Parts: sequence; structure tokens; C-alpha cells
Amino acid sequence: MRRLLILAALVAAVPAIAQEEQSTAPYAYRQLDDPAKEARAQDLMETLRCLQCQGQSIADSDAPIAGSMRSLVRERIARGEEPEAIRAWLIERYGDYVSYAPQLTGLTWPLFAVPAALLLLAFLLLRRRFSGKGGAR
Repeated sequence: MRRLLILAALVAAVPAIAQEEQSTAPYAYRQLDDPAKEARAQDLMETLRCLQCQGQSIADSDAPIAGSMRSLVRERIARGEEPEAIRAWLIERYGDYVSYAPQLTGLTWPLFAVPAALLLLAFLLLRRRFSGKGGAR
């Protein structure tokens, strides 16, 4: 009886195993046949952040969502879409966080302006300090 239950469990698991092998993301782990298109896809994938891992690009991540995103990128490159159009579509779909190359927008301008202002302030303070006008020697 126990063997029969084990056999039944294995038979029930076969469709699930077969379904896992049939990936919904055909290009998750398979490269494009055209080397030039694959190079463009790789370049783009290295600049896109995995939403699950967050510290890895989709090119480096083994997370399922990264595989799906790799497949999307390759499929769209194969259809002739430009990498920047694909990036814009992914940003629209997932938000600015998906891109390692942030865009200058109304929300992100402080990220660019604050470091520049701090550098300018440091330069002015150092210039004043070392020019002799700022204090006693």
C-alpha cells in the first residue's frame, strides 16, 4: 500500500515537473542566434536591476523575475526594438528603480544637484581656508 501511495505521488508530480521545464521565458537562459543582437541585449541587461535581488543586474541574477526580464529583453531585441525603447518600457512598467542609469526628472533632480552643491561648498571652504583670508595663521 505504501509503495502504491509513493507511486501515485510521483505520477501526480510528473506534470508539475514537466511544466517547470517548459519555461514561459524561452530566452531566459538561451542566447539569441545573432551575435550582434545578443551583444545589444547583454549590454542592456547589465544596466537593468533585478527587482528581487536588487543588488544584481538581470544579466547576473538567477531569480525567476530576472529570467523573465532577460527573455523580454531578448525577444524585443530580436524583433528589432532599440535598447533605449525597451529600457523606457521597463521603467514605465516597473519604475525608475529598475534602471542602474537614473533619468533626470522632477523627482530625481535632487539626487544630481545635492552632490554637486556639496562639492561646490567644499571647494569654497577649502579655497577660503588655504588662501589665507579665512582666519588667523
